[in-house]
Amino acid sequence: MATIRERRPGVFEVRAFVGRDEAGRPVQISRTVRGAKRDAKRVADELTAASSTTKGARTTVGELLDLWIATTEDSWAPSTSENQRSRVTLVKRDRIAHVTLAKLTAPDVDAWHVRLTRGGAREGSVRNQHLVLRAALGLALRWGWVTFNVAAAVPLRRRKRTPRGVLATEEVLAILGAAEGLASDDAIEPAAPVALRLACVTGARRSELAALRWEDLDGSRLVIDSSIAVIRHGDDAEPHRRLLRDDPTKTGTRRVVGVDEATLEALRSLHAHEGMLGPWMLAPGSRPVSPDRISAWWRRARDTAGIASKWRLHDLRHWSATTSIAAGHDVRSVAARLGHANPAMTLRVYAHAIEAVDASLAQTLGGALQERPGT
Repeated sequence: MATIRERRPGVFEVRAFVGRDEAGRPVQISRTVRGAKRDAKRVADELTAASSTTKGARTTVGELLDLWIATTEDSWAPSTSENQRSRVTLVKRDRIAHVTLAKLTAPDVDAWHVRLTRGGAREGSVRNQHLVLRAALGLALRWGWVTFNVAAAVPLRRRKRTPRGVLATEEVLAILGAAEGLASDDAIEPAAPVALRLACVTGARRSELAALRWEDLDGSRLVIDSSIAVIRHGDDAEPHRRLLRDDPTKTGTRRVVGVDEATLEALRSLHAHEGMLGPWMLAPGSRPVSPDRISAWWRRARDTAGIASKWRLHDLRHWSATTSIAAGHDVRSVAARLGHANPAMTLRVYAHAIEAVDASLAQTLGGALQERPGT
């Protein structure tokens, strides 16, 4: 930022901070301007731009990544913070971290991708590290430290892959049945089958399921407005200690979803069994259930039902969305139910389901044209 001081009428001194020297002392540049104050302001703007460029020229990629973390971390969920810090650490292991922003080029980023791939990094890891660098360079662009985001200009190479697919409804029913059987035998908690059913019916994330309270149920409508974050505070004394924190949902939104009668009956039964033991829907007592525990319920039920281990708890959310779209429900309604910030994301993730509906629509429209008046 530049300062303007009028030394005498018509003569102004303009100073701008341009960074620090190797000893950490502040470095300034100054200009003497003769004329009106507007002339001094123009020079001040030029010096401010120059100072930003100088800062960018001296800052390395690794230093920028640290600044990006410090600047944006407050807006992240704990799990996001942990993931992004891990990705930044991976980027800083490569020599690209020592390149200054002024010298960073698209070929540097391409060469970095090649090194990662040859070093055994998987496609997802390369993508995540690239996105971290691109986001940090976006911040540098906003600050005026660079004039172009070179990472945004480098495409990520994608291998052709077979879509993961979706759980069949028969498989989902088998898993829910297995969970009910395990709960009847006291092999897992009574809340387990209810949690898995809610995952199917609401499409809620596991962290959102863990945060449900009995007060969130209003008749046949369920309010989803928070999530349970797992904070990992491992140290030498307690390396496995976990803290559960009630946070906003992933997108920070509040949504209200309808619940069918069979699910309501399961909730009523659970409430009669342990609803008076605490405020949380899926855990008795004063503490919510851990999202990790819900995943453990899922694995136990899945394995008992003999379903392939490739399927994750999150696949119940995918089943919910795909089944809804295939049944003809519009994408905007499905996106709202899932808590997607933008229906465009629903379109991208569930394009296969939309294509299936489109094929059915084609038959419907074609059939309408085959009809004849009076037939």
